[in-house]
Amino acid sequence: MTIVYAVLLLGILIFVHEVGHFILAKAVGIKVTKFSLGMGPKLIGRKYGDTEYVLSAFLVGGYVKMHGEEMPGADDALEIEEKDRAFFAQPVYKRAIVVCAGSLFNIFFAVLLFSVIFLTGVPRYLSVIGEAAKLSPAAAAGLKSGDMITQIGGTKVQYWDEMTEIIHDSPGKALNFTIKGADGTSRELTITPENKASKNLFGEEVRMGLIGISPSGDANKVTYGVFESIAMGFKKTWEVIVLLLLSIVKLFQHVIPANTIGGPIMIFQMAAKQSSGGFLSFIMFMAVISINLGVFNLFPIPILDGGHMVYLAIEAVRKRPLSEQAIAIAQKIGLALLLMLMAFAMYNDVIRIITGEKLP
Repeated sequence: MTIVYAVLLLGILIFVHEVGHFILAKAVGIKVTKFSLGMGPKLIGRKYGDTEYVLSAFLVGGYVKMHGEEMPGADDALEIEEKDRAFFAQPVYKRAIVVCAGSLFNIFFAVLLFSVIFLTGVPRYLSVIGEAAKLSPAAAAGLKSGDMITQIGGTKVQYWDEMTEIIHDSPGKALNFTIKGADGTSRELTITPENKASKNLFGEEVRMGLIGISPSGDANKVTYGVFESIAMGFKKTWEVIVLLLLSIVKLFQHVIPANTIGGPIMIFQMAAKQSSGGFLSFIMFMAVISINLGVFNLFPIPILDGGHMVYLAIEAVRKRPLSEQAIAIAQKIGLALLLMLMAFAMYNDVIRIITGEKLP
């Protein structure tokens, strides 16, 4: 089942990527000769208009074949009407649209998935205390298990994240809390959060206000309207993109250890793990991987879509395309870099399995 979940996840995301190239190629007038669902040998196919639609043997992703993707040589002359619809003959901006379309479709697919999640409903922890640590400001003030914090400094709170945001931003500042006890009675308390060191998402030490409480685990399922869900889908996608780019910076700064980089094996394991958490958990994981696929493909590395965007940018500046030799050399360098990255990621995957290290 691990393989099934991973193939399903990667198959859908690669297929979405190729659909992006296909739709935008058609939209700008490029002839698409083949669109395949899956890879490998053709099982069945039917031609509609200029395009042959194919179902291939291995249902992992797909591919798009456009007419005139390669600049023809002297002996490869095309008919005039066919040349007008060839990829290489299009203006730079049209080719750029088609090249980046796959990545943009992956990113917008993540927006769609997040929007569905918010529309369906997501669990949100209530501001109910599970435990107050001994000798903590919370325990000293008299907070105990089952108490619910309903207001801090005149600001009403209902959920744990709303409450902790105020506390974290107020180290050393006396705050007035309104507490609703497990018996339904209300009381007022004044608590001063300690200025303590904690670890952020990247393992870096940061200072924040803490009062020594943990959540009870009580939660409400919160649903949102259609337009609000779409807006939150865009917001969540942007947050993941920023986090991804920041993670890459932290990786080069050696804040995040290189052994956290994972390859196909880790994706397989994570897909199975998330699927065990339910449909929404798996869909959220798919959205995150879709963003990773979309953003990574836009990196200016030869052989990736971002590398092709660099070629097109150079062509736009110098008014003529790069030579075939220059592109071939760049492609080989890009392929070598990707193979080294994949080998390193696979090495990390194997070491993680051997040592029994937990998934990130």
